[in-house]
Amino acid sequence: MANVLDRELNRAEKKGSAFDSILYRLLAQELAYRQERSMLYRLNHAKIPWDWTLKTFPFDKQLGVKKSQIMSLASLAFIERAENIVFIGNPGTGKSGLASGLLHQALIDGYRGRFYNAQDLLDELYASLADRTTPKLIKRLCNYPILVIDELGYLTLKPEQVNAFFKLMGERYGKSSTIITTNLEYEEWYDLFRRRPLVDALLDRLKHRCITIKINGPSLRVPSNEQNSNKPT
Repeated sequence: MANVLDRELNRAEKKGSAFDSILYRLLAQELAYRQERSMLYRLNHAKIPWDWTLKTFPFDKQLGVKKSQIMSLASLAFIERAENIVFIGNPGTGKSGLASGLLHQALIDGYRGRFYNAQDLLDELYASLADRTTPKLIKRLCNYPILVIDELGYLTLKPEQVNAFFKLMGERYGKSSTIITTNLEYEEWYDLFRRRPLVDALLDRLKHRCITIKINGPSLRVPSNEQNSNKPT
């Protein structure tokens, strides 16, 4: 700030600027500086493992995704409505990239959020049971307006993990947005969690305010030359 002040005073002296003009520029620069620092903090704290954005997503290669729908979601109105998003698709179809891109956009726009691999989240919930900090952890997770849970698939789960996860989702219901990526259809969640009454309750709440996007397209991890070789001639 001192450097900015010296620069502005020198500039004012040369141009004969009024004091209120100097003050306005100083306050504007200070505000911009604080906003940038706040944004960088949100980005670092969110723990997104990749530098993916919606601008870099290869919509031209993944025809199973409607770009117009995703860009509409990028307006982030779903967060204000506390709606959930569930991306369902085979591995490599871009589910994580889209979820990360929406989270990144939310962070840029001023929302706080967090990215979790599903297994890591469930392990953290389980570890919190040992020192009885589960309520504190769930409260912290519920304070995020947007939470991404990535790769909810066939995991090895203990009953305590299932209970804690259902508690978390129940607490976030109707208050905050959760984005889940999974290769499981909703019917397969019963095999994952193995507790039909709880899964019924979870899906009832999750799908009540939910945008489900099924990606029926090729894996983006397949080399482009291999994809070309599979094209009909």
